Amino acid sequence: MSAPFASSRRALPARVTLAHGGGGSAMRDLIDGVFRAAFADDGALPAAEDQARFDLAALAAKGDRLAFTTDGFVVDPLFFPGGDIGTLAVCGTINDLAVGGAVPVALSCAAIVEEGLPVEVLRRVAASMAQAARAAGVPIATGDTKVVARGACDKLFVTTTGIGVVRAGLDIGIDKARPGDVILVNGLLGDHGAAILNARGDLALETAIESDCAALDGLVAALIASAPGIRMMRDATRGGVAAVLNELAEASRVGVSVRELDLPIRPEVTGFCEILGLDPLYLANEGKLVAVVPAEEADAALAALRAHPLGRGAAAIGRVSDGRPGRVVMETRFGGARVVDMLVGDQLPRIC
Repeated sequence: MSAPFASSRRALPARVTLAHGGGGSAMRDLIDGVFRAAFADDGALPAAEDQARFDLAALAAKGDRLAFTTDGFVVDPLFFPGGDIGTLAVCGTINDLAVGGAVPVALSCAAIVEEGLPVEVLRRVAASMAQAARAAGVPIATGDTKVVARGACDKLFVTTTGIGVVRAGLDIGIDKARPGDVILVNGLLGDHGAAILNARGDLALETAIESDCAALDGLVAALIASAPGIRMMRDATRGGVAAVLNELAEASRVGVSVRELDLPIRPEVTGFCEILGLDPLYLANEGKLVAVVPAEEADAALAALRAHPLGRGAAAIGRVSDGRPGRVVMETRFGGARVVDMLVGDQLPRIC
């Protein structure tokens, strides 16, 4: 969407061709017929400019710092139970802003399309992006489209960038945890990783598991209001909860202890992890966050999470300790203890 145009003048062919990336009328037709048709209702796309523009006074009224993030999405398959690459791209970028304490303001979308991709697939993805963005109240304000030859990418890659404004007076970060703090999650862990694995046909689960893909900005606002002393938040995507806990322990130079019995995980997810030799702590999530709050604010924070639709399964899973800095230890269901290391390699490639 490097150059916006008026509504499409010609019907699109069934599949994307290299001409759709060439900058001419075919490209205009693709942008008009797919992206502009999906995103136009939010009123954010400029009439004839290559960039979105924002009123600085309006941004400053929401906070005192600008947050800026970007993320690429290469998930395989493009569509899976509970979402698709478009929903994932919008929610993932909104969540990256939200867990930093920012109010998301706008997104951009860059699509890398493989020659031969059915146009209807592109329309479905754009419609999902538009729906997710409108539900979160965060417009897709600008973007770009490129078409590459067959084999140069796998069907469709999407990059979304987001800007937000950090709430005034809020000072959170991965290095802010202190001994005695409580570690919270907002619900069932590992569902996204399980859903993707099942969608690839690698499992034959009798009970369908849907991705937890969701925008967490509303949940985060409720959490911050209930726990003003909150130390940090992080969405547990690639590497799962284990990655977040290790980053926390290292950056804050603290120990972390969690209890296996307190981890909210579906029996189905636990079961297939046991069969396949996977660890649910390392499975990706796309609608789950890890939060660290002072002990005196933990009950209020947990209540606020559970009162929100995206936090009904929230749980306290452990504490920050003054033990060995940088080490994460889990008390197992059998009463023993094991070190939870940072993931080496990738359990499930192309998960997001």
